[in-house]
Amino acid sequence: MSASAFTQLFIFFLILTFVVRCWLSIRQIRHIRAHQEKVPEQFVGSISLASHQKAAAYTVAKTRFSLVSLIVETAVLLGFTLFGGLEKLSDWVLGISGNDMIYQIALIALASIIVGAIDLPFDYWQQFVLEEKFGFNKMTPPLFVGDIVKSAILGVIIGLPVIWVLLTVMGKAGTWWWLYAWILWTIFQYLMLFLYPTFIAPLFNKFTPLQDEQLRLKIEDLMKRVGFQSKGLFVMDGSKRSAHGNAYFTGFGAAKRVVFFDTLIEKLSPEEIEAVLAHELGHFRLKHVMKRMLATSILSLVFLAILGYLKNQSWFYAGLGVDSIPAGGSDAVALILFALTLPIFTFFLSPLMAISSRKHEFEADAFSAKYTQADDLVHALVKMYQDNASTLTPDPLHSAFYDSHPPASQRINHLLGHS
Repeated sequence: MSASAFTQLFIFFLILTFVVRCWLSIRQIRHIRAHQEKVPEQFVGSISLASHQKAAAYTVAKTRFSLVSLIVETAVLLGFTLFGGLEKLSDWVLGISGNDMIYQIALIALASIIVGAIDLPFDYWQQFVLEEKFGFNKMTPPLFVGDIVKSAILGVIIGLPVIWVLLTVMGKAGTWWWLYAWILWTIFQYLMLFLYPTFIAPLFNKFTPLQDEQLRLKIEDLMKRVGFQSKGLFVMDGSKRSAHGNAYFTGFGAAKRVVFFDTLIEKLSPEEIEAVLAHELGHFRLKHVMKRMLATSILSLVFLAILGYLKNQSWFYAGLGVDSIPAGGSDAVALILFALTLPIFTFFLSPLMAISSRKHEFEADAFSAKYTQADDLVHALVKMYQDNASTLTPDPLHSAFYDSHPPASQRINHLLGHS
């Protein structure tokens, strides 16, 4: 393939993805507005018109915000590629670094910092304007800055060594480097499953053992019936950042933990909490977690193999605006270009991933209905949809691309069929 042909292919997918994403967002806004004056019949009596309209306004606001973010993301992508931004950054870094590895690590780090700095105002606006407007923000500016600092420190401690190992493998492992890199990446991901609950998550949130004795006994009985062993039951102080609530389990093997947001504990009854947890445990018992990890692992292998091919093709660099590559520096440039452009080439695979995810959600709902009362999960879902201002009337096509969970009406109909 020639560089000009690849440029044309890139521009085609960039425009196509941009137009389709805009079209989907406009569909979502129009569909929600068309149904905001009437609560769906299925939810009459359980969700007020005011709550339904709040959810509609919240979803429309988020969708509009996503359109602005999309425009900026597209501009940044063009700036790094066809407008020569990455090549200029590469030349500048090369001028102040005298070592190939230092140059490559610095280039990747600076590109990440630039993208993060561009995203920062949007993250701030989303948290302190959009979430604040609808009553969900509980975060303070010092906490916001603290999270950024902690994330940056973790990036240095964990991210830089990972980049160094990857670049070393790319440069010295020969033709099959991508296979060795995949093996190391897979090991790293499994290692993080052990380290995250114990060492990383507590840096951002406080986890305290569940104190409610009645609830604890109910949950322990459920886990015994389901066949799930956990290192502990914890309540997370999610309310210091957001009014949204959830429950999840994290970790792997002996490091598994069951975690409840404190906001969830406050808003749901013990029976409803049990039903929500049964849903989450269903993902574990039905091996959804392992299936997702396997799928992610396979995709990682495929993408690394593609990168292994592309990094040796001059048209890949030239076609994306990088004509001058320093000796020994192509690996870092290839990684950055691949990471920047992959989303536009894979966007239309989103519905396929969503189909699998939704299937798992239905199966986990059915699992919960088997071990708890289906009505309890229905009531919990209604409360969570209301408290989180989740729209009850998403556009079907927009939902097919973006939503990993089925629409509320479908989930509840499915659940009532198991009552």
